[in-house]
Amino acid sequence: MEVESFEDEGVAKLLNDWFVSIKVDREERPDVDKVYMTYVQALYGGGGWPLSVFLSPDLKPLMGGTYFPPEDKYGRPGFKTILRKVKDAWDKKRDMLAQSGAFAIEQLSEALSASASSNKLPDELPQNALRLCAEQLSKSYDSRFGGFGSAPKFPRPVEIQMMLYHSKKLEDTGKSGEASEGQKMVLFTLQCMAKGGIHDHVGGGFHRYSVDERWHVPHFEKMLYDQGQLANVYLDAFSLTKDVFYSYICRDILDYLRRDMIGPGGEIFSAEDADSAETEGATRKKEGAFYVWTSKEVEDILGEHAILFKEHYYLKPTGNCDLSRMSDPHNEFKGKNVLIELNDSSASASKLGMPLEKYLNILGECRRKLFDVRSKRPRPHLDDKVIVSWNGLVISSFARASKILKSEAESAIFNFPVVGSDRKEYTEVAESAASFIRRHLYDEQTHRLQHSFRNGPSKAPGFLDDYAFLISGLLDLYEFGSGTKWLVWAIELQNTQDELFLDREGGGYFNTTGEDPSVLLRVKEDHDGAEPSGNSVSVINLVRLASIVAGSKSDYYRQNAEHSLAVFETRLKDMAMAVPLMCCAADMLSVPSRKHVVLVGHKSSVDFENMLAAAHASYDLNKTVIHIDPADTEEMDFWEEHNSNNASMARNNFSADKVVALVCQNFSCSPPVTDPISLENLLLEKPSSTA
Repeated sequence: MEVESFEDEGVAKLLNDWFVSIKVDREERPDVDKVYMTYVQALYGGGGWPLSVFLSPDLKPLMGGTYFPPEDKYGRPGFKTILRKVKDAWDKKRDMLAQSGAFAIEQLSEALSASASSNKLPDELPQNALRLCAEQLSKSYDSRFGGFGSAPKFPRPVEIQMMLYHSKKLEDTGKSGEASEGQKMVLFTLQCMAKGGIHDHVGGGFHRYSVDERWHVPHFEKMLYDQGQLANVYLDAFSLTKDVFYSYICRDILDYLRRDMIGPGGEIFSAEDADSAETEGATRKKEGAFYVWTSKEVEDILGEHAILFKEHYYLKPTGNCDLSRMSDPHNEFKGKNVLIELNDSSASASKLGMPLEKYLNILGECRRKLFDVRSKRPRPHLDDKVIVSWNGLVISSFARASKILKSEAESAIFNFPVVGSDRKEYTEVAESAASFIRRHLYDEQTHRLQHSFRNGPSKAPGFLDDYAFLISGLLDLYEFGSGTKWLVWAIELQNTQDELFLDREGGGYFNTTGEDPSVLLRVKEDHDGAEPSGNSVSVINLVRLASIVAGSKSDYYRQNAEHSLAVFETRLKDMAMAVPLMCCAADMLSVPSRKHVVLVGHKSSVDFENMLAAAHASYDLNKTVIHIDPADTEEMDFWEEHNSNNASMARNNFSADKVVALVCQNFSCSPPVTDPISLENLLLEKPSSTA
């Protein structure tokens, strides 16, 4: 539509004669986007981008829609027709239009700021919602190609998170058959995505979505929020299986981010476009031009290994976008190939009479050569905005990877585009990104965040997602080995979030502060879609914070979490599939006793590093890891203030020459252990059935 309509002189004339045109970057101003997208969805039953909405001078919506062709076709009115009709209606029926816009906003405002009828959910609802969500997703599972739902296929990591969480719950309650079914769906989906064209095999990371059911031909845009969440779900899959296939994909994503998406101050950029020029100086850009290959290009670059590579990635002289009728309906990729793995590496190596390791090495070297050639092509545009919420998601994945990946077998070998990064570098990336936000987008006096940064902070204030996702990232930074200063900041940010967004009367969090009169709606967002909702993440944050601090502050966090969930009771009952992460949040809150792992010792030692990795080796979202060095006065002061039990435990179990670990649950602690294997075994024990 940008090319067809907004670059058309006839359209431009109508717009300039009759309207004031305002282009909104929905990533920079999600609050503005949300108001008018909600209006269009409510009015027409669907939404999407590009979004065109016509407003009165006082910003009330008059009408809107998504894609309009420039002229009338496909049974749709053209954009020029729409412009003329809106102008005509404005001239002849202005009062009626303005009234209907004001009424629509009034109705939406009422509907979207629902209040809780009680202070907590009914006792049985969390488990029922989790089960219902898993059942609903299972019904939409594609057993042939993986994923939930049909084409176009989006990764939706929140659904994968929920299915893994639910499987773990089933396993813990002795229902291993059911648990295995759910887990198989998730693992197969993750494998299909990683082998598909939605995954950038040459440069790492994932594209936005696949247009076909086979995860083959993607919309080639790369979004930061996808990378952060996908790295986390591949990490979770590795935690559960210890299969380095999943840790390799996690590393592939993180190494792509480190190489291409990090600025000089440690900030992490938001996206790379789908389109780029095919050759230097070309005026038109094409979707995927940077990523696709002709068969001849690959032969010229790879020489003797071209046949092996082409066979492995299904490359053909006529182009390979023929696996589904949906892959390339307009023949845009004729003669072009999007890499996809259809063959099993072990079987292919065996067929060639070659050791698997050698086969994988050849593929890795081939990818490196293609990467070098691709690097000389005109690159897609880099969107170098720094968005706080998306940085929060990625801080989390880098922090978690720094310890979880220690469980990889020492013999594990990785091939390009994974560069075998030292896990400590992952911690550094996470800390640098958090430090950048603290320096440039946080006001130490007011304790408020700004939403984004590009050549300086934007005017947009921090929204709910910025606070919630960043707090989540900071909690992971701390739990996976960084200092208590991140915990202090997380608590500070939670206080500000409650002050700005919490509906103390009705429960739940609004997505905006309500301080800007030009933003007409305050919404309590619950939908866990491409990104999780701020309310789902906030409830999980509150559960985690309540398990870290003690006393009245802990009670306050739990009560806020309970009250927030109560707002979404109907949604959890009737449409659990729309709120998968909230289903997990509700269940986490209902767990009678969260597991606490307390590590005591000098943090600079290798032993400490090994024990911390052991504490995180097994997958369990209902676990809090606390680590304390009693020789660190600042740290001990923090625990004395926030949870004196932890301070006492640290003093009583300190040993100068080893790291001591205790696992506590149901108000009792295990005998102390001092080696990683014993700690791992302790954490693998099934929970007792008593509450």
